[in-house]
Amino acid sequence: MKPDHGKIVAEFLLRSIENEIPRTTGIFAALPADRLDYKPDALSKTALALMRHIALEDVWFLESIAAGNFGATPDDSDACGLMKGQDCVERYPQTMAAAIAKIRALSGEDLVKEIDFMGAWRMPAIQFLSLAASHSVHHRGQLSTYIRVMGGKVPSIYGPSADTQVAATV
Repeated sequence: MKPDHGKIVAEFLLRSIENEIPRTTGIFAALPADRLDYKPDALSKTALALMRHIALEDVWFLESIAAGNFGATPDDSDACGLMKGQDCVERYPQTMAAAIAKIRALSGEDLVKEIDFMGAWRMPAIQFLSLAASHSVHHRGQLSTYIRVMGGKVPSIYGPSADTQVAATV
């Protein structure tokens, strides 16, 4: 891919990622605050752990692309400061916006340059943007399945949910 094409593709992908931010914060906000220790299975993350994973690693992914290398993943323990769903609702849009700005500041050459993903594989930085979006949507989908079981109402994501449709007809 040519550098000028990399800038065009990056802008398209970044706008898509930006459009997902309100959906993600909507999922965070829909999780009942008193049930964040819920997990559907012993192998699953708790709701809080999954929220932290999304809130921290989505930003880490973008910042790593901007830096041209993937370092250690962020610490998602209590030390990260995300102790409630509201913490994620407030922090996620801000940190994502800052990380997106770093990607927008990259040159076309930086976007098409091959970077290493923790020794697992190498590909152009631009391809990692698509992977970052998929990573986020994947984990948000997992988290959305927790909501109703936890006693919450599933918000509209890409259209009405059973909960928002019922609310609209009442």
